Amino acid sequence: MTDTLDIKITKAAHSRLAETDFSNLPFGKVFSDHMFVADYADGEWKNFEILPYGPILMSPAISALHYGQSFFEGIKAYKHADGTVSIFRPDKNAIRFNKSAERLCMPTLPEEVFVQSIAALVDIDREWIPAKANHALYIRPFMFATDPYLGVTPSATYKYVVIIGPTGPYFSKPLRVKVETHYTRAAEGGMGFAKAAGNYGSSMLPARKATEEGFDQLIWTDAKEHKYVEEMGAANAMFLLDGKLITAEAKDTILDGVTRDTVIALAKDWGIPVEERKVSVAELVEGAKNGKLTDAFGAGTAATIAPVGSISVDGEEYTLSDPATREFSQKVLTTLDAIKYGRAEDTHGWNYIV
Repeated sequence: MTDTLDIKITKAAHSRLAETDFSNLPFGKVFSDHMFVADYADGEWKNFEILPYGPILMSPAISALHYGQSFFEGIKAYKHADGTVSIFRPDKNAIRFNKSAERLCMPTLPEEVFVQSIAALVDIDREWIPAKANHALYIRPFMFATDPYLGVTPSATYKYVVIIGPTGPYFSKPLRVKVETHYTRAAEGGMGFAKAAGNYGSSMLPARKATEEGFDQLIWTDAKEHKYVEEMGAANAMFLLDGKLITAEAKDTILDGVTRDTVIALAKDWGIPVEERKVSVAELVEGAKNGKLTDAFGAGTAATIAPVGSISVDGEEYTLSDPATREFSQKVLTTLDAIKYGRAEDTHGWNYIV
């Protein structure tokens, strides 16, 4: 790893590594010994520091808490059999990080700072990466406004933080999903393409209602007519319909997912037709009925490839084929794992070696 950032490093006095149960790693609840922090003030990023993981002191008046200037990214690092550590496509996340910043009227972060800050933190806490199948180190970079001011205006100061922690599989079974036709995740002209904290806050009530009905995830539809598929709650929605990989176009209401982009690249490598376009709910229902919908899955950093077992539309549930028999998504998952864990050649240069 090339370390060009001037980072002040304060090591934790005591590591929690030996006290951590690596056989029980619920997503987002276990964190490593250190975190990276930086401040934005006077028009520049400064105070790059790696320090022990812990609370951050802040004013109760900071604008992030009142007006939602806050967003994040999600990335994973993997341990190879020979001990090599790689981060999967952080350059792609760096680009999306800055798109979110621009939409929320927040300062962009130089891509090299984004990548090197993450790599430096992963390097220090590399022993936290689980050396087992379907496990990884989850990386959460985020930024929030820090001006202690209650005026409705963009903050002049910000904090950038990276926290990391070991994790196992996000989903453990095929998903039972419900097509949402009342609540809206994002509207045209909004910030659905950004990983803004507010996007997730507004999704929690309908997601909880769906969970109470026995569903694992929602498939969001367009805000205007609720006729077209947008994305799932924790991933981009992708379908193999009549031999073509079909997914909604990444536009202002849909997150430009890194895993989504990776799946599309693999499909093109394999000569499978790809269509990024509007996908109607009616089209999926018809495909489920006539057998042309042969695969359906969510694609995301946390979820990786999450097979959809059934789709419910207006109270009618359509059961799809056994995920274990699905050639495409199984091949994608196997190929992605082989690349991420260093078992296959990385012809696209996706792995950033730490």
